[in-house]
Amino acid sequence: MKPSSALGTSLVIATLLSGAFTLPAAAQMEETTRRAADEGDGPHERLILRGGTYIDGAGSPPLGPVDIVVEDDRIVSIQAVGFPMAPINENRRPTGATREIDVSGMYILPGFVDMHAHTGGGGKAPQAEYVHKLWLGHGITTSRGVGHGPMMWSLEQKALSEANEIVAPRMFTYARPGEGWDRGPVTSPELAREWVRWAANVNVRGAQIDGLKLAGAVLAPAIMEALIDEAHQHGLGTVSHLSQTGVARMNALDAAELGLDMMTHYYGLFEALFENQTIQDYPADYNYQNEQHRFGQVGRLWYQSAEPGSETWNALIDRFLELDYGIDPTMTIYEASRDVMRAREAEWHDEYTLPTQWDFYQPSRQAHGSYWFYWTTEDEYHWQQFFQKWMRFINDYKNAGGIVTTGSDSGFIYKLYGFDYIRELELLREAGFNPLEVIRAATYHGALQLHKPKGMENDLQFGVLEVGAKADMVVVAENPLENLKVLYGTGTPRLNDETGEVERVGGIRYTIKDGIVYDAQQLLADVREMVRLAKERSVMDQGANDLH
Repeated sequence: MKPSSALGTSLVIATLLSGAFTLPAAAQMEETTRRAADEGDGPHERLILRGGTYIDGAGSPPLGPVDIVVEDDRIVSIQAVGFPMAPINENRRPTGATREIDVSGMYILPGFVDMHAHTGGGGKAPQAEYVHKLWLGHGITTSRGVGHGPMMWSLEQKALSEANEIVAPRMFTYARPGEGWDRGPVTSPELAREWVRWAANVNVRGAQIDGLKLAGAVLAPAIMEALIDEAHQHGLGTVSHLSQTGVARMNALDAAELGLDMMTHYYGLFEALFENQTIQDYPADYNYQNEQHRFGQVGRLWYQSAEPGSETWNALIDRFLELDYGIDPTMTIYEASRDVMRAREAEWHDEYTLPTQWDFYQPSRQAHGSYWFYWTTEDEYHWQQFFQKWMRFINDYKNAGGIVTTGSDSGFIYKLYGFDYIRELELLREAGFNPLEVIRAATYHGALQLHKPKGMENDLQFGVLEVGAKADMVVVAENPLENLKVLYGTGTPRLNDETGEVERVGGIRYTIKDGIVYDAQQLLADVREMVRLAKERSVMDQGANDLH
């Protein structure tokens, strides 16, 4: 049985043009829960992880056994200490540990980077701790908020995370045009530049924004160009959700030509592949404010655009490469469109999805992404075809040398924080990425994109396991290259041939951020307890309502 609540469905009104939602800061989150003394172990003067097999994230094959030495928050040594299935060479082992962890037989990867994150909010997931622990429990040590929440609140959270005063990933904060100041919306190129200059200098406890999240639907091309140019002058990154109400005026190629660093989702991509039309062929009764129209018709783009391998297809890839354009597809957030039952019935909902979050997922004319008014086999068929073409483009772009990253956009459409980030990795594998390419997208390529605005591509602070890098790591007992499912918090079933019993294997053992070792399983246990208590409160509130 899935979570339910008598508290009433949490309704969040979709912003008309951007397709995203915003709430007043006071309604966004409950008071932030500070990191307790027993949460996380470290950082240490000299931590040594002993006997693991490491995957560097940049594409090198696994190597082990190794001892990895961390001093404070930095990797200072990765030392091979023997050969597989042979005794460890004790003479090669580094010494002087103030803390040791035996990870023999386990796999060590860089911390994962979620390039499209929102920290719950509103009535659906009001405790940031809930989301943060789901992220860290799934190895996410860096998240790019687009945004995590309102700008000032997000900067406060970024500062708290940077100081490790909360249990949370490292946070990159991308702000939306006009956010935070009191002069109203950005309505001209001059105002756009003025807002960027203002936003770039906002400082909350030392935390500043890292980039801009742009919505092509509400921004004229001249304003978009001004925002991008001014952002780059201040070392800020840019990413855009080119929503359907604006793609006729500015598709993905148009935005890239203006200097945009990255696109998220698919919006504007298929429109850049049109050959026999310039605007999507919508049904006569289409209404963008009808969420089922909005998402249902997107699936029909597959047969309106150029075919894989065509001149138009290859030309778009070549131009994206010339422009050094990044793609963060976030396939997972749309997966329910091709198989709503799979997403709705995911095994983790029962123990890990808050009742308020579950309510938010339910069909609603007013809640963004809750468009299951009457979802049909025909809708799923078209989305399945859409996914095939979308995946083909992403894989072709990767094969041509393009940067593809991993993001989840969880919190909508039956997708849960952490769990559905791992699902994004599986979808990249389905698209044709080999396992090492999947891990690279989840680590090194995300880090490259986040370091790029500051010109630090050659001086990565995270996203790769190498000497000098931040001590952000994921430790898992099973081989994720063999089976990405072992990264899910629920693990995965496997038949034990010795006992004849089915057992659960996997689940991340440790998530290390800034040299602080978190027991990933304890983080997930904390989440389960939050959900259990929320369900109890829901039952009590229902009882109180029944009495009245």
